[in-house]
Amino acid sequence: MFKDCIGAIDGTHVMASVREHEQPKYIGRKCYATQNIMAACDFNMCFTFAWAGWEGTSHDTRIFNEALRRPKVNFPCPTGDKYYVVDAGYPNTRGYLAPYKGTNIRYHIPEFRHGKTAASRAPRGAKEIFNHRHSSLRNVIERTFGVWKARWEIL
Repeated sequence: MFKDCIGAIDGTHVMASVREHEQPKYIGRKCYATQNIMAACDFNMCFTFAWAGWEGTSHDTRIFNEALRRPKVNFPCPTGDKYYVVDAGYPNTRGYLAPYKGTNIRYHIPEFRHGKTAASRAPRGAKEIFNHRHSSLRNVIERTFGVWKARWEIL
């Protein structure tokens, strides 16, 4: 189903030390100063790209669009039929495959674990089957971030 997928892309927040007058733009949903780091990894859990230093209030899509726009950052754009899996915070465009969105369409793996019966936990319909598989595949970037943060506890 995911032939030619070369990896996953996502952003993560790490604590940042910034001057007091700059803190407002670094304090986002974490309620403390962070920087947002966009990264790509392959399915061996190896980073193939990372771009650090963005303010914690920067949205993943903004960083992604800047990476595409600026040749000097050397973002590894997919070629041919190759693509990355990305979460719903990224555009669904050639080379970047996002999940189906909708209020009645589950995506994250924990959402499929709720329910009292196996039938209520199972994906419902083609879009949820796709999203379940997409989420399982995209989880490689979450695991890679987890290993990285565990190894470098200061982050």
